[in-house]
Amino acid sequence: MAKGKKTTSIDMTEGNAYRLIISFTLPLLLGNIFQQLYNMVDSIVVGNVIGDQALAAVGTGFPVIFMLSSLFMGIGTGATIMIAQFYGARDLEKVNQTVNTIYTALIIGIIPLSLIGIFLSEPLLRLMQVPDDGTLAMAKTYMIIIFIGIIGNLGFNINSGILQGLGDSRTSLLFLMIATVINIILDLVFTIPIKLGVAGVALATIIAQIASWLFGVFYINRRYDFIKLKPQKFYFQKNLFVQAMKLGIPSGIQQALFSIGIMFMQSLVNSYGSNFMAGFNGANKIDTFAFLPVQSLSNALTTYTGQNIGAGNQHRVKEGVRASMILSIGCCVIIGALLYPTSAFMMQMFSHNPEVIDAGVAYLHGVLPFYSLLAISFMFNSVLRGAGDMMIPMISSFISLWLARLPAAYLIAAWFDKEDIYYSYAVGWVLGLLISGIYYASGKWKHKSIVSKLREVETA
Repeated sequence: MAKGKKTTSIDMTEGNAYRLIISFTLPLLLGNIFQQLYNMVDSIVVGNVIGDQALAAVGTGFPVIFMLSSLFMGIGTGATIMIAQFYGARDLEKVNQTVNTIYTALIIGIIPLSLIGIFLSEPLLRLMQVPDDGTLAMAKTYMIIIFIGIIGNLGFNINSGILQGLGDSRTSLLFLMIATVINIILDLVFTIPIKLGVAGVALATIIAQIASWLFGVFYINRRYDFIKLKPQKFYFQKNLFVQAMKLGIPSGIQQALFSIGIMFMQSLVNSYGSNFMAGFNGANKIDTFAFLPVQSLSNALTTYTGQNIGAGNQHRVKEGVRASMILSIGCCVIIGALLYPTSAFMMQMFSHNPEVIDAGVAYLHGVLPFYSLLAISFMFNSVLRGAGDMMIPMISSFISLWLARLPAAYLIAAWFDKEDIYYSYAVGWVLGLLISGIYYASGKWKHKSIVSKLREVETA
């Protein structure tokens, strides 16, 4: 559907659902692996070169960074869904208008976001009970540098969302490969010969992200004739921004509430000391890495759903759901079988301290057996998002985390050993799955087409 130039976009409105979802997922999975790889390299370098306190400091700052940038990331998610539906409807002008509107919002909002992040770093870290034994100071330094260069992260995610909406999951892989190579090289340079500590790790991250973001802007301008990204010619279309906000605010709130919830979980973990913190943060990296196949299938299903809803092919969506469910559950079984018995070995990448390793193993053994519950919930929520129905995923996530996982974690901490708190994850996943699954079965999501709604507004 692009004009004149060869692209790697996939039209998901025709063809076998398994083939389309797998072909979209594989590059996305490789890209996500590279993204997590450079995050994991950060942790490996920090844990082995700088120390366990630095590992705890870098990991504990992530939920704060994620929380403060969640609104922009939510709007980006809304834009991805809009682009997928417009692309499925063959409305390329609306695709270009959506892209420019979202970029205008990013350019206007990035400075306030950076300043808020810089000034709130220390108060939020103290609220999370980060130990003031050197860990707090390092976490503050890391977060301030990340917020100074946050535009690279947000810009990269917007570019990835644009391409995913167009059915292109391959190009983001190239961007991430570039970022990963730059990040690994600079991590080593800034921590070994140039001993900058956690500041060097943060600098390596933002330089890598900004480089991959700018390369993405160049690529989109070159490869897609119907998209024109030029800072001096950005324009803003109110109705598209309002629609992106309607989609993005529930997603942003969901991500912000999730981040705040993780901060409460992190606060509980932090109360057990730096070794338990380091174990939690190292295991969290492994957990995130292990769940990438399901996350990638989830993103593929969102794009598949969006394009087919935009094209009026609601009947094809269930084929995609069935394919994604089978593939994701299969991945969970394989990952659990491989990772459960090797958890202690995997934790040695981050630390050789027995207390850190034991803390990480407790985390992994608490969550791995229940991965399939989360995978099924992810697939249901991905369909709802792709269809343009963002409220139920937000409600499901909120209840799962705030009314189930967190209370269960604190109750378990009071009545049992600290290593048992991770069974609270399964409690939350069951409740979230029930909510999203029942709503999906109702079929109400089939009537949420953004394309139809905007056409009704424009012809009114």
